[in-house]
Amino acid sequence: MNILSNYNKTELRQYLVEKYQVKPFVADQVYGWILKGKNFSEMTNVSLALRDKFAQDNIAVGVEIIEKKVSELDGTEKFLYRLWDGNIIEGVLMKYKYGNTLCVSTQVGCRMGCKFCASTLDGLIRNLSSGEILGQVLAVNALGGGERYVTNIVLMGSGEPLDNFDNVVKFLRDVSAQEGLNISQRNISLSTCGLVEQMDKLADLGLSVNLTISLHNASDEKRQLIMPIANKYSVEEISQSARRYFEKTHRRVIFEYTLIDGNNDSYADALRLASVVRNMSSHVNLIRLNPVKERKLRATSDANAKKFLGYLEKQGVSATLRRQMGVDIDGACGQLRRKYMEDNKVE
Repeated sequence: MNILSNYNKTELRQYLVEKYQVKPFVADQVYGWILKGKNFSEMTNVSLALRDKFAQDNIAVGVEIIEKKVSELDGTEKFLYRLWDGNIIEGVLMKYKYGNTLCVSTQVGCRMGCKFCASTLDGLIRNLSSGEILGQVLAVNALGGGERYVTNIVLMGSGEPLDNFDNVVKFLRDVSAQEGLNISQRNISLSTCGLVEQMDKLADLGLSVNLTISLHNASDEKRQLIMPIANKYSVEEISQSARRYFEKTHRRVIFEYTLIDGNNDSYADALRLASVVRNMSSHVNLIRLNPVKERKLRATSDANAKKFLGYLEKQGVSATLRRQMGVDIDGACGQLRRKYMEDNKVE
């Protein structure tokens, strides 16, 4: 399948001119419609003959929203996207005073195996192309009524972004391109469970995206109990890579820390975490564990979460306790998966 949203403006012009012998301005018209999240039937200034050729050649525009669910608690919106091959992914739109943040997926499923996450239950099905990642943004923009409806992007949906490195990097370049959506890379956050070589490689590219590291425990031994990747990379290796990322990009690194009852929520755990992030340009984002019915882990209590935050602050650590959003629609951190929302059935 050839997906037109995989191409930036220059690439699409070259492809359409060479394959379909169209004028460059026609290719630019097609690109304009793609940025608006439109399908072929809506490209009213593009000839029907060309659109019919696209259909005959089995060409797709991007992804399709097939269902939307809205949280009754906080207005968070969760989307169900259908891909060209019938696979399903989810995404979440969170609305803040400063703008609308879209959480996008980078893979169908995930192979990292984190014990608190729903995305990895079925393993990795396949990587998303750059256009399928971008297509999530385009589809939500179209639903919201404008190309700038989504103002911020977090790569924190299904999948490990750095396990799909090339497609994710192309997405980052395309979505921030001036002739594209022109979303500032400073408004984009990429979350990783700590793939050190890829983190270093990302730092070398000259991008300015915010790096968010899913740490969740500062003890290698205890981290291995919930994150298989900890058997390959130590906390120290991840910490050093985070420091290198800041040195090369001058972007403060965010450490995500999901509070799990009896695993990582003690005073000793807080001291160990503080020792890792101290003297580093970083911020700790504390997250209450969100429920996943197939998992047996329990969230720490609200009281303990606030105590943990206090422990960090007394150690001089910049930290916040994230507000839970979208829990009632399974749209919170760790809850996205490959699922049909109407019957809650995992496919």
